[in-house]
Amino acid sequence: MSTTVAVSACPLSADARETPSPSPDTLTYSFTLPAGPASSRVARAATRVVLQTHGLDDMTDAAVQVVAELAACACRFTPDAEVYMSLRYREGALRVILYDGHPRHVHPRLVAACDARRRAALRVLGCVVRACEGEWGFGEAREPGGGTRMWAVLPGRGARGYVGVG
Repeated sequence: MSTTVAVSACPLSADARETPSPSPDTLTYSFTLPAGPASSRVARAATRVVLQTHGLDDMTDAAVQVVAELAACACRFTPDAEVYMSLRYREGALRVILYDGHPRHVHPRLVAACDARRRAALRVLGCVVRACEGEWGFGEAREPGGGTRMWAVLPGRGARGYVGVG
């Protein structure tokens, strides 16, 4: 395993840190995307590059579909100008998280209606994740600022065998 040594552009900094080469274990990315129609496309393209860079090309089809579905849903539901996406590879699985600014409702009927709309918007996501033997869900974001957190976990083995929905 080769490593790259990063050199600081600051002449006062004597810190030289080793940067590990991209591998599945170093896949940790976060993006803030505008909440617009092009964001799903940008998220898909970024996911492809990230997976290729980290040697996970064989997970691309499933991961790109999952990212596209989550990004489109986040952009549809958020009242904010931006959504936040996170990609992590841990313990043999890709974890995809999207946060949107749509707060959870207080009234039980509104919660049920909103959850039903979100679940319907994520039908394809559910099919892809099931085909990959993964997990998905959504709920209140625990981070400051609130909103909704949507997530999917794609086990490497299942995502590698993914051949499409239907």
